[in-house]
Amino acid sequence: MNEKVCVVRTNLWIDPVFDQLITGDDRIELKILDINATPQQWYETLKHAHYYHVSAAKDELPPGLFVSQTLLAQCPKLKAVSSSGAGYDTIDVAACEARNITVVNQAGGNANSVAEMALGLLLAVSRRIVESDRTLIAQKASSREALMGHEVAGKILGLVGLGHIGSRFAQIAAGLGMKVLAYDPYLSSQDISLRKASPVSLQALLAQSDIVSLHCPLDNDTRDMFNADTFGAMKPGAIFISTARGGIHNEEDLYAALRSSHLAGAGLDVWRQEPPCPDNPLLGHPCVVSTFHTAGVSHEGRHNVARMAAEQILLMIDGKRPPHVVHSR
Repeated sequence: MNEKVCVVRTNLWIDPVFDQLITGDDRIELKILDINATPQQWYETLKHAHYYHVSAAKDELPPGLFVSQTLLAQCPKLKAVSSSGAGYDTIDVAACEARNITVVNQAGGNANSVAEMALGLLLAVSRRIVESDRTLIAQKASSREALMGHEVAGKILGLVGLGHIGSRFAQIAAGLGMKVLAYDPYLSSQDISLRKASPVSLQALLAQSDIVSLHCPLDNDTRDMFNADTFGAMKPGAIFISTARGGIHNEEDLYAALRSSHLAGAGLDVWRQEPPCPDNPLLGHPCVVSTFHTAGVSHEGRHNVARMAAEQILLMIDGKRPPHVVHSR
């Protein structure tokens, strides 16, 4: 009898469609790792794995379950690693490539959810929605004019990164009457134009944009890309939005730019540490709207991502190339 294909995932929450699709194939055995078990117990399961579906949330997953050289040494049968989202912070892609192990992510699966959250943060900061809510609850409202915000129609939105999420946000913003600029070093000017944005350099985007929104991955090129110099190059009174990854923007430098009033506000879904420490000065700042990395955490987004992950694994089992292969840079 042929050996069954072993798919392993952790017991972190996942939409039920993943298990339904995987267990619906008689060729597959699904094993579930308890993240609270011992490393020895993890490795006892992983030694059978042909496919490992791993959380992309670095602060939810124990470091011992990150796809590192140490973990790969315990996985002699491993053929592919599947990230639970568009990001792959928990996967050493180069180490996988050295072992001829395919890495896939679920790029685009939650694009609509994240783009909607970016819009929500933009509107919440521009129209001072959260600040108004807090003021009313505290019974400190003096007048409506004291909480006057700005319309987004007619404003310039600068997108750093124009992949699935950035492209969707560009469409939404254009529908609201915004002018959209974009910087993406991996796309040609023609590609950017086809995605309904005007291609510009990063320097021009910072100088011209009323709102800057990040939609790029966290890697060696983007870590701390938004720092004191970058924030200083932004238009005075601009708004900063990030639904990308914590670590792309320097939190201390962002706080300094807000405190000096060079920037008018920020909407942050991602943090260097998640959740951020209670004493993080950005939390509770009157000009900051904070969320708990929930941009892609909608019922629809989670369902789409889980379905995509299962479908990509099934394609690989059938000997076909999945659509979202990740390569090291």
